[in-house]
Amino acid sequence: MFWWLYYAGEANKPLILWLQGGPGGSSTGFGNFMEIGPKDVNLQPRNTTWLKLANLLFIDNPVGTGFSYVTSQDAYSTSVEQIALDLVQVMKSFLKEVKEFKSIPFYIFSESYGGKMTAAFSKELYKAIKASEIECNFKGFAMGDSWISPLDSVLSWAPYLYSTSLVDILGYQKVNNKALDIKSLLSDGKFKEATNQWSELESIIESETAGVDFYNILRFDSQSNSLHNSKSEIDYLYKRHVGRLNNDLLSNLMNTKVRRMLRIIPENVTWGGRKEFRFN
Repeated sequence: MFWWLYYAGEANKPLILWLQGGPGGSSTGFGNFMEIGPKDVNLQPRNTTWLKLANLLFIDNPVGTGFSYVTSQDAYSTSVEQIALDLVQVMKSFLKEVKEFKSIPFYIFSESYGGKMTAAFSKELYKAIKASEIECNFKGFAMGDSWISPLDSVLSWAPYLYSTSLVDILGYQKVNNKALDIKSLLSDGKFKEATNQWSELESIIESETAGVDFYNILRFDSQSNSLHNSKSEIDYLYKRHVGRLNNDLLSNLMNTKVRRMLRIIPENVTWGGRKEFRFN
């Protein structure tokens, strides 16, 4: 698994691990250059970088994301529990290599699906610390817009959109009814069908709100037209929630300048080359 560390320059500052969502979003790419790292996607200094407050660690996870790769197909994680155990192994390796961070306060920050991974990872890391399998000064975690309970999230959409005047009462009913359909499917253990209905629900919201941006209701999504060309319901969800994390500008940066500077990426590995597979 590929990780990227920035030193804050002061010994007393904590270490923050940033985990991207998706799954399939690259922390070393999007989180680093588009959100909190010291430089932006044009390699210009970022005034709001978190590096001013803490040491920053980015890990491309799960394997198959960003520059992280496997040498055999059966090495791909297929559950959140496997993702969590992989992250514990990475931290063991990291702390053996960079020993000064064993005693420094350690926090995990995440967004979207990264929140689900963070909750599971935090649990496994805590267990490993208690079992003396790893020396780590783990202090806590924070989850932003975390996809920690999908059903609770989709059930909240209709009242939220109505309360912000983004849908009228008819739109509210359409959104809420579809969310209740998803609840029923999940209760029956029909998870694939529920996922497809989640995609349909987002299509309804897109239509009823004239394309509101799912990540900022003050904007209206410029990618809405391209979503209609999706090959499947899963492809629609991938394009909305992961495709935006792998835009052409960022992909070009990671696969040209960054790749050349790193000098450690195998020839057969492309940044983001397996992102759609990881989402599926």
